Amino acid sequence: MKVLNTKPRDDGFYMPAEFSEHSGCILIFPERSDSWAYGGYKARKAFAEVCKAIAKSEKVTVCASFEQYENARYLLPDNIRVVEMSSNDSWARDYAPTFVTNGKEIRGINWSFNAWGGLENGLYFPWDKDDKMARKLCDLFDVDMYDMSGFVLEGGSIHTDGEGTLITTEACLLSKGRNPELTKAEIEQKLAECLGITKVIWLKNGIFHDETDEHVDNICAFVKPAEVVLAWTDDENDPQYALSKSCLDILENSTDAKGRKIKVHKLYLPKPIYVTEEECGGLDTMDFEPTRTVGERLAASYVNFYIANKAVVLPFFGDENDERAKKTLAELFPEREIIPIYARDILTGGGNIHCITQQIPAVK
Repeated sequence: MKVLNTKPRDDGFYMPAEFSEHSGCILIFPERSDSWAYGGYKARKAFAEVCKAIAKSEKVTVCASFEQYENARYLLPDNIRVVEMSSNDSWARDYAPTFVTNGKEIRGINWSFNAWGGLENGLYFPWDKDDKMARKLCDLFDVDMYDMSGFVLEGGSIHTDGEGTLITTEACLLSKGRNPELTKAEIEQKLAECLGITKVIWLKNGIFHDETDEHVDNICAFVKPAEVVLAWTDDENDPQYALSKSCLDILENSTDAKGRKIKVHKLYLPKPIYVTEEECGGLDTMDFEPTRTVGERLAASYVNFYIANKAVVLPFFGDENDERAKKTLAELFPEREIIPIYARDILTGGGNIHCITQQIPAVK
């Protein structure tokens, strides 16, 4: 593995869309006791179901700590690879490498990770093990790495169409905890140099009360070039309505890098989900403070799905809109199986199915 000092775009590399073919997927086994309630046992079972669903059509690699390696190996089937690797928590989307390709080779990008805001408003400290994961994973997969450390970026804050367009949110990328020394134009330039994109569509916000500073992968995702799904509610009294309506207005008045108008499909949200007293009772404190409070609204969204080679792995919440979301995605992905996973035990940890996955593009 070589560390490269060039820029991906200059070398002819770009970030493909998630709906493009993958060679594999990375996940990280949950363990942190102030994130995952009651020792993480329910969360691990949900993770295992996600792994099995993805492994039907692509190679899955799970990283587990020394303490959890045996548990991971026991819980996961033989066709899933388990490797020992230390981390602070389990969010592969946000600190595993962003993989780029030229069609013949893949390379990884190592961004800086600071737990969604660093000392400004980050969610835990330290995050040092997480920040080293990208380099370790590039070593593991024997791919050369672009070292973009110094620029703070999480994989969940960006979505690309593989044809020059990127969608993100101002709430996240322009937050004080990311790259406050850079202007919006300078951030766009960095994204263009690293991901090979020529157009950024800036949504203002994401999902209400999303503690990642409103990652785009919870509110909006490409399903094909010039087509997206958008998390939606018709309830104008819900604080989410104004956020989603703002996104809709921006998207319907945007064109992509090729000049095509964006087609928006509404993906209706579940009813608001709130943390229960039982869930709070199973969490350890962090710095003498609880990490969840009873009645806190969680950022539940069906948009936080993962597009595998032959499936879409979709979070379910035990809500009346579960089947409606499945039907919408089945119409948008007729060539893929829609595999629902009950994901509340992932949601209470702070994210969902897309947040715990990171795809590796396929090459010819």
